[in-house]
Amino acid sequence: MKRKYVGSCGVAAMLFITPVLGQTKIVLDDADKGRVFEGIGVVSAGASTRNLVDYPEKLRSEVLDYMFKPKFGANLQHLKVEIGGGENSTCGTEASHVITREELKNPVPRGYEFWLMAEARKRNPKVVLDCLPWSYPGWIPNPWSQEAADWFVAFLDVAKKQYGLKMDWVAAAWNEKGCDLNWIVKTLRPTMDAHGYADVKLQAPDNNGSWQIFDDLARNPEADKVIQAVGYHYPNEFGPQIEAEGKHAAEKVIATGKPLWSSEEFCYSGKTWEMAMLLAQVYNKNYIRSRITKTEVWPMLSGMYPGLAFHGAGLMLADTPWSGNYDVYPAVWTTAHTTQFTESGWRYMDKACAKIETNTWKGSYVALRDPKNGDWSLIVCTDKPTNIHVQVTGKLAKGDVHVWKSNGKIQFIEEKPLRLTNGTFTIPLEGNSIYTLSTTTGQRKGAHPAPPPIAAFPLPYKDDFESYAAGAIAKYTTDMKGSFEAAKHADGKGLCLKQLSPKEGIIWGGAGGDQPHTIFGDLNWTDYTIQADVLVTAGKAGIGGRYWCGEQRGAGLVLQQDGTWSIEASVVAGVNNELKVPPLATGKIDSFIPATWHHLTLVLKGDELTASIDSREVARVRYEEFYPAHKSGRAYLMSSYDPNCFDNLSVTP
Repeated sequence: MKRKYVGSCGVAAMLFITPVLGQTKIVLDDADKGRVFEGIGVVSAGASTRNLVDYPEKLRSEVLDYMFKPKFGANLQHLKVEIGGGENSTCGTEASHVITREELKNPVPRGYEFWLMAEARKRNPKVVLDCLPWSYPGWIPNPWSQEAADWFVAFLDVAKKQYGLKMDWVAAAWNEKGCDLNWIVKTLRPTMDAHGYADVKLQAPDNNGSWQIFDDLARNPEADKVIQAVGYHYPNEFGPQIEAEGKHAAEKVIATGKPLWSSEEFCYSGKTWEMAMLLAQVYNKNYIRSRITKTEVWPMLSGMYPGLAFHGAGLMLADTPWSGNYDVYPAVWTTAHTTQFTESGWRYMDKACAKIETNTWKGSYVALRDPKNGDWSLIVCTDKPTNIHVQVTGKLAKGDVHVWKSNGKIQFIEEKPLRLTNGTFTIPLEGNSIYTLSTTTGQRKGAHPAPPPIAAFPLPYKDDFESYAAGAIAKYTTDMKGSFEAAKHADGKGLCLKQLSPKEGIIWGGAGGDQPHTIFGDLNWTDYTIQADVLVTAGKAGIGGRYWCGEQRGAGLVLQQDGTWSIEASVVAGVNNELKVPPLATGKIDSFIPATWHHLTLVLKGDELTASIDSREVARVRYEEFYPAHKSGRAYLMSSYDPNCFDNLSVTP
């Protein structure tokens, strides 16, 4: 069909436009009752943010701007971080602030989550901070103990005393394993109160269920009082599935009035428009369907090594710090359609929050207002072309309506503003697009200069660990189990890399029983030599290569404290996919001196492995049975749960 219009210069023109299917009428009214909006946030956990830390400072800062800087990028309003426990929590481990019971007296700011929270607050002082454990260190007897409560409080102490951070929330739960209301009421809350954290709120159960905690809260008024928000994971099902209904809050849950959160959501890559659009649809649906007032996306960004679980997921990609390359996904801008036009404390207008068509969640709209000055924002996801007719009533702002648009070709583009006529306006919207219509101003599509091009992990690679402060994470290493950090040599001269966890902790996923190990390098490495000086103080330690994932660790040279050595290879095999770690060769060094450094060398060439200890070849073996399962993969260091040390690490072609 044709439509005639008069342009801004008064020249008549003809436009060909796509016929629309109908008109959606929306009434915005400040008297419309709705819940308080609590923000859009992200979860940094499971070692998903690990590689971001090693970026050059300037580039790292740019990534954080896209995440947290107001009116610039995603403008994130909430950040939940992992309380590290030293066991694998998805893409690796996060070190604990209290690895041993003795450290309760002086908790240590290990890892990068405290730093991340400080950087988020630096950019946006209003960002809400939250924390949640996945695994627990081995000195804690169980998650519902006094020791666990003390460990929580120690995390708050590090944040407050060493970073000047006041935490807003604690997830009083064990990630995706529920909570213990009796422990929350009688142990955690009193312990937090006694240490000066009475104003830190509690959320629970951070589980994958369907809001069952409300049945327990109805029978436990004391718990109902201390739990100030209820969060569940993936109400749209894991993925998510936009049309799913099964895990959304029932009317009786909504009727309680308690704040409801989707406390972990998404987990897809925001790189494609389809997935970025899906995320915006989820933001809208969560409120319309379940009156969920906060949605938290995991992961914040893809900062884990390629090949690890969930690589590529999140709002951005920042996985190659050696190159400095990063990628701003369209999901940053679909998130900005909500966050740059709202703030925590705004209110939804329920009668202006609905599906566009009753048979799908792909098209929807939500409206929010600022109760202080009457500004309002309307976020619309379209499945098909449509007209919307909006009437603005009551005390809501009636100035210019600013229009921002995103689709598969362009994201976050400001269009010509609209003028109200008798408090109304009508606008045609394209399909498969996101629009924000708002009386607010100041939004922008922030941009930094293009980052450097992506590059492979540097080879040859060396690290003598002398460039770090004691307690730092070694550059480019990702702990997959246990905790490795820079530490002083026993004689106080120089630094090395040391495994710190004295025993296996309470694991979050998997069956346990594996040994601590940390990985680094390129998934595509094939033939190379890894060398390191190793000090075996107890148990065993070793080096290895062609690591693919936890069940495909490749091959390693392992040295025990008594001088026994072995070459081991791991592979998934058998009808039940059991983890096999058969020794390909074993032996013992004569006149072995345990309490000293030994130089280990492992050469991987084709399916041949050559192992040397202290420059003396001890074995040359072939592993046809496991080849080509281990044609390529990263290098790694491994240790028993003992304070074993590594130094003068190198990988050469």
